[in-house]
Amino acid sequence: MRLRRYFLRRVLQIIPVVLVVIVINFVLIRLAPGDVAVVMAGENADPSYVEAVRVRYGLDKSISRQLLIYLGSLLRGDLGTSYVYGQPVGAVIGMRMGPTVLLALVSLLSAAGLGTIVGTMMSRRLGSRLDTVVCIGAIVSCSIPAFWLGLMMILLFSVRLGWFPASGMYSIGSSGVGLARVGDMALHLIMPATTLACVYFGEFVRLSRASVTEMLNEGFVVMARAIGFSERTILIKHALRNALLPLVTMFGLQLGLVLAGAVLTETVFAWPGIGRLLYESILARDIPVIVGTYIVLAICVAVCSLITDLVYAYVDPRVGYK
Repeated sequence: MRLRRYFLRRVLQIIPVVLVVIVINFVLIRLAPGDVAVVMAGENADPSYVEAVRVRYGLDKSISRQLLIYLGSLLRGDLGTSYVYGQPVGAVIGMRMGPTVLLALVSLLSAAGLGTIVGTMMSRRLGSRLDTVVCIGAIVSCSIPAFWLGLMMILLFSVRLGWFPASGMYSIGSSGVGLARVGDMALHLIMPATTLACVYFGEFVRLSRASVTEMLNEGFVVMARAIGFSERTILIKHALRNALLPLVTMFGLQLGLVLAGAVLTETVFAWPGIGRLLYESILARDIPVIVGTYIVLAICVAVCSLITDLVYAYVDPRVGYK
């Protein structure tokens, strides 16, 4: 019952957050410089045609009136129709959501898993040369811009060596099915996933190293040593388990941010995800897709935060569902 009440309360908290995101983004996009009707009709279009486009898409109404109409459509589950694709926004976003989720999960799971292992190992070698090298590498990893690293990987592994395809999710003209298609997608996934993983790898290394080191100095670890537990048991079952709490928090928050902020990586590798869709929609001033994308991303961040809290309470029963 406590879990159910906690879950319902958190879901109810998501509603005003999403509503605020909708209002802010809707108003800011409408206030952006430039005339959307002119962009859609073309720079040299006839003024009467521009006015017809403005009336057709309701751009002749005031911003407040447009917002009320849009909120009414949302209550019916309608995100609007894309100006560019001519399809429902929900369908356009739905086609792009899968690749983004795949990219985010593969990159973050890789970064979290490898980073936690390396950080935990370095907690036993504080001050050593290897620890110094790893710490420097972690700082460099956190500092490298994703778009620059992606471009360098394309230049080296695609242009120079020819090991991996430079862009896309599948090879052009590919008609493979089954394992052949999965293998083709995995080959295209390696470089964008590695780029994102490298960016977040250093954060997990530094956090796991600091958290495990702190746990190793706690009284219960000293007691475990006095009882006679092996160092491996102490490190994994006592120190690392209790150090997972901040790592779980970081993973959940970063997952939401990756879903919302993989724009640069997806653009560099032409990965057909929601980040690239957002970039293309901004260039085309496709307002329904832009606002709909922000709504979906806000919900993703809120849901990831909720899942993180639930996992947090599961990992550490002392937290509970309050």
